[in-house]
Amino acid sequence: MHAARLKQAIGAARALAYSMAAVLGGALWLQPAIGQAPAAVAKPVLTQALPDLRGKEVVMVTVEYPPGGASTPHRHNANTFVYVLEGSVVMQVAGGKEVTLTAGQTFYESPTDIHSVSRNASATQSARFLVFFIKDEGASSNVPVR
Repeated sequence: MHAARLKQAIGAARALAYSMAAVLGGALWLQPAIGQAPAAVAKPVLTQALPDLRGKEVVMVTVEYPPGGASTPHRHNANTFVYVLEGSVVMQVAGGKEVTLTAGQTFYESPTDIHSVSRNASATQSARFLVFFIKDEGASSNVPVR
């Protein structure tokens, strides 16, 4: 029953305008590691409350890594789904296996995972991916890890 509600809410969410507010609190996870290429560029796509899942919302952003770009270790206060749109990215959560993803491939992070590796696999081409968060309404979706 919840899956059907979620699917319906996601379909409705695609038709709505986006909000930048939920993304601003997460800008820290896009900062480059020291000595690396410039930080990723995140663009908000959608923020939508899920009325059938009280207190939850969906936030969608696209992220583009420049050639050689990376982000510092971080955690998401969300169930996080990544879909690679173009290029290739390397992802890893602490304790997990490092994976290289290409266009059309996906990656999942739980709210307790530490995203220890997130970088462009190429030193010559950009990479772009869609991030889909399901999280508590108003909560920051990103927390830097020291």
